[in-house]
Amino acid sequence: MRYASIDILRTFAIVVMVLVHFSENLAGHTSSIAGLGAPLFAFLSGVSYYLWVRGQERKGRSEIDISKISVRRGLFVFGMGFAFNVLVWLPEDVFNWDVLTFIGVGLLLLNGVRRLPVPVTLVMAATAVLVSPVLRELVDYQAYWNDTHFDPDWTFSDILIGFLVTGYFPIFPWIAFPLVGFVAGSQLFEDSITSTQKEPSTWPVLRVGAILIAMAILCILVKDYLPAVLSQKFLGSWAMYPATITYVMGALGMALVLQGWLHRVVDPIPKLDPTPKLDRYEAWWRIPKTFSQYSLTIYIAHHLVHLWPLWIYGIVQGQEPTFYWMQAMPLWLAVSLAIVFLAATYGVLRGLGDNRNFGFEGWMRWVCD
Repeated sequence: MRYASIDILRTFAIVVMVLVHFSENLAGHTSSIAGLGAPLFAFLSGVSYYLWVRGQERKGRSEIDISKISVRRGLFVFGMGFAFNVLVWLPEDVFNWDVLTFIGVGLLLLNGVRRLPVPVTLVMAATAVLVSPVLRELVDYQAYWNDTHFDPDWTFSDILIGFLVTGYFPIFPWIAFPLVGFVAGSQLFEDSITSTQKEPSTWPVLRVGAILIAMAILCILVKDYLPAVLSQKFLGSWAMYPATITYVMGALGMALVLQGWLHRVVDPIPKLDPTPKLDRYEAWWRIPKTFSQYSLTIYIAHHLVHLWPLWIYGIVQGQEPTFYWMQAMPLWLAVSLAIVFLAATYGVLRGLGDNRNFGFEGWMRWVCD
């Protein structure tokens, strides 16, 4: 069963990332929506993993088989992340720890924690967030960044520290997003419903999300009145690099509220009403459904489409490949190209039909399942 809420949120995440990356990499403009797509994408990886595991269990697959497939999928995405770094961001950025390598590690970890009690998983997520400022201070986070770009040495210690603490998407604190997503999925999409219960309650998820958003707003409002060590070193401002406690609370709260609200509004009620509530808008629902099914492919393709021409043009002009990065064109043109890419991608994917053997998602199923 597909859930429209997940399709809509994943489409929102991928559209935001496409717009932000075109704007930043081609025009050097950091949009106000930057920082909204990646955490939602990571959160949904946990939600989707929960649903995938339940689907495997309904098919009668054993725990061992589910673990084997999970590990293969995690390693597939992790390895693809390295290939992506080399082929898209050029070899010198192979260890920048971008979102794909992180998602791969997240899948491996989720396989390990999926049988743990919910409180234990939540404690793990909270711990990852709370210790992150301490770890960043211990390793001197800013020493690994050149202006606004992660720039480590190719030593084992720098590579490991980047993976854990200082990269673009390090384990601490980003692992909190798939962990919380997995727990949210277990609370929202549990289908063992009694005859007297219409649907799992969304209110616990909505309440927790609202509390996290309120706490993030409060941190922003009172940070000037707090001791510097608390406001600057621990809580931080709304910032993605590094992902501060304030940012993680706000982004997680946003993800929880959106997922809980959309699940309540658009998703079917398992066993009692399996008909999607968006059937009357089938033509419109086809858009997020398509983008969601091929989100991984779109994520990789949009980088190839706008970065490879940039590198090639720099070489043709006798410059370094990255010479025109962030200064290739005005903002309006970069945004226009992003919109054209999204429209063209949707047209191509719809032309392929509902055959899901295409794209990186299809390759992952063929290799790993």
